Amino acid sequence: MADPDLADLRERAANGDRNAVDQLVELVAERADVGELRRLADAGNRDAADVLAELTDQEDEAEEASYAGRATGKGCPAARPAPA
Repeated sequence: MADPDLADLRERAANGDRNAVDQLVELVAERADVGELRRLADAGNRDAADVLAELTDQEDEAEEASYAGRATGKGCPAARPAPA
């Protein structure tokens, strides 16, 4: 979606067009646009808040898995002992 279309969607959503709000939440969710989701959630959009929570949970899980791999040496071949 082009930026002018996105701007139009935002304007329609701001003017109370529920269809535009739903489309905007769906679009920014697909883009994983955390800033826009946060803005919509702060404005009271429950769907945006739910998507934002899901995205941040996924990011936290990925970060924890990455850290666990580094801590055990499983995520970094250089940290593993050389085969005998």
